[in-house]
Amino acid sequence: MPIPQLEVGMALVIPDVLAESCATRQALERLSAKWRILLIYALLDGSQRHAALRRRLPGITQKVLTETLRGMESDGLVTRRVFKDTAPQHVEYALTTLGKSLETPLTAICDWAVAHADRPPRAAATAQRDEA
Repeated sequence: MPIPQLEVGMALVIPDVLAESCATRQALERLSAKWRILLIYALLDGSQRHAALRRRLPGITQKVLTETLRGMESDGLVTRRVFKDTAPQHVEYALTTLGKSLETPLTAICDWAVAHADRPPRAAATAQRDEA
């Protein structure tokens, strides 16, 4: 089934992210889970153990961290490497090539956030209404 697309101008074709079959929409839904982007940022520093990730992400529970890492592993964003099978188990998580490929778009989002950090939320909403 072809992916629905919207034509913008003459040269740029962007996917219709409102369509459920859109690959972009599916990627956004996967990445929009609260902890996934933060875990990607943490793992951009290199492979880390479960406990180290918990320390870097205050507020995440052990259960949610485990579930999120498993989901990211099944999506091909993270690899899980077991160094020691016996208790206490030594397991490290690292980004795959696919996971690392998110660094550039996430950097662009960070740059955008920093550039607009001084704009109060209410002012942004007013500016948006005025532009419409």
